[in-house]
Amino acid sequence: MGDILITDDERDIRETISDILQDEGFTTRVAANADQCMAEIAQEKPALMILDIWLKDSRMDGLDIMKAVKRDHPDIPIVIISGHGNIEIAVAAIKQGAYDFIEKPFNIDHLLVVIRRAMEASHLRRENTALKRGDTPPVELIGDSAAFRTMRAQLDKVTRSNGRVMLTGGAGAGKEAAARYIHANSSRAHAPFVSVASVAIAPDRMEDVLFGRESPERGIEQGLLEQANGGVIYFDEVADMPPGTQAKILRVLVDQSFTRVGGHDKIQVDLRVISSTTKDLQAEIASGVFRQELYHRLNVVPIAIPSLEERREDIPVLAGHFIAHLSKTQGLPLRALSQDAAAELQTMTWPGNIRQLRNVMERVLILGETAGEISPRELPGGEDVDTGDGRIVLSGGLATLPLREARELFEREYLLTQINRFGGNISRTAHFVGMERSALHRKLKSLGVMTSNKTGGRIAYFDEGE
Repeated sequence: MGDILITDDERDIRETISDILQDEGFTTRVAANADQCMAEIAQEKPALMILDIWLKDSRMDGLDIMKAVKRDHPDIPIVIISGHGNIEIAVAAIKQGAYDFIEKPFNIDHLLVVIRRAMEASHLRRENTALKRGDTPPVELIGDSAAFRTMRAQLDKVTRSNGRVMLTGGAGAGKEAAARYIHANSSRAHAPFVSVASVAIAPDRMEDVLFGRESPERGIEQGLLEQANGGVIYFDEVADMPPGTQAKILRVLVDQSFTRVGGHDKIQVDLRVISSTTKDLQAEIASGVFRQELYHRLNVVPIAIPSLEERREDIPVLAGHFIAHLSKTQGLPLRALSQDAAAELQTMTWPGNIRQLRNVMERVLILGETAGEISPRELPGGEDVDTGDGRIVLSGGLATLPLREARELFEREYLLTQINRFGGNISRTAHFVGMERSALHRKLKSLGVMTSNKTGGRIAYFDEGE
């Protein structure tokens, strides 16, 4: 997100603003005069500046600093504050490039609203600059499981058209990566990819963010739809879009045009729309939360993004990819994943999907050893199983059962774990556990393991020979 640089000659003011913003989750730096301010900018460019116009005992006032910053860093939003403000100063500051003007004593709620809007603007400008430079990272889809290959084949088909795509799947499954893959391999790859995080935008801000705004004081502010013109607009978690906005987006899809908030002119746009959701949109429609007409407009080509548990075979290669990426970008240790740790990862549950796997690998690299292979002990839930002398500590429940019942329970859970690990492939499971395929079938049947696809939560497996 970047940090916020606060420059004010009054210590109480700058520290109060800093404390408020830190309480809201922002990262801040402070400066008391022009020299400190410029030094902080030279050290690291901030995402946003809060700048007092009048700086006592300083070689430049706020407007001078703003001119210098706008010359070298035009993408940094600057919010001007002053206890001596009047309308002339406010207008002059905005004309010279200020994002907004706040007069002391300021209202905290108003300050936070302005800061959030300005940070939105900062994020969009950085993203657009990266797009124009063409330095966005290449889109990588990693895997080789059957579920992954099926998904990628579907994505490859839709890259050749301009049809609207609806991506469904669990949180963290990789829906945005799939959307970016479609864009990067389409005829629109040279044009912007603009993401709309519906859940992160306040409902009363949604239309300003999407359609832009016109006002005498601020002039024209482009919205995300206008910025995506010629490229792709990606509605992330579209089910969280406010009902009123849904109706207006439906009209945009029909007319390929819209009007900015406060404006009168029709803005024509050429957009490809990709949407995603973790929710059941049919249920949302039935409950009156989502518009059926919009659903039919967006759901031209539905593509399901498989969960990580549906593509367990890909877990080791994904984990290795994350280790290499975290080592390169964050300087974390570059370690190999042991075979036992890879197998352990394949047996774990992954409600957070690929995002959760990435977080687990980051945690291991930060808290684990600094060298050597990653062992199962370092994984969440992997502690205190192996005593180190070849013995395994039994859980309390298993340790209290008679031998026959304990053996059956162990065999059942062991085989279920291996079937899960190999994505339901009975032939590969049989090869790994050292059994004939027919013998494994009989064993599973004797243990009461169901083989139907509708198993009420039990594993469904398949046989390559069937």
